[in-house]
Amino acid sequence: MFDETLGKVSSFITTCKLYIRMKIRGVVVKEQIQWILLYVQGGSADIWKENTLKDLEGRLLEYKTAGKFLVDIKKEFGEGDKETVKVTKLKKIEQGGRTMEEFVQEFQKTARGSGYEEKLLVEEFKQGINGTICQKLIESEYKN
Repeated sequence: MFDETLGKVSSFITTCKLYIRMKIRGVVVKEQIQWILLYVQGGSADIWKENTLKDLEGRLLEYKTAGKFLVDIKKEFGEGDKETVKVTKLKKIEQGGRTMEEFVQEFQKTARGSGYEEKLLVEEFKQGINGTICQKLIESEYKN
């Protein structure tokens, strides 16, 4: 399912391409597009889907391939540049139930390519770790 969430556009498109190649390759393009639209749900994606469906039914839009339709989806809900996507993910990452080692690995992976420098990375890291650990880090900074 695709709900316009940043970072999910590419994986949605890849999934659609694979499914079409494996299961509905010989199906009429219009039906392939309708299948894709079944999985576009949520928020402004719903509004876009309704408008697109009306335009397709009214023959205001026409596609020769489902691939061209997927290109339009990418244009409409594009992920932006990779750095912006990384920064967005970095701001949302949280330790949760993971160990500190697991969180550090995930944080480093997400931070790579974000363009963030040391101080900003430290601040984002503090925001993501569990509260008690963060408090201990803050306290240790003031003792030194």
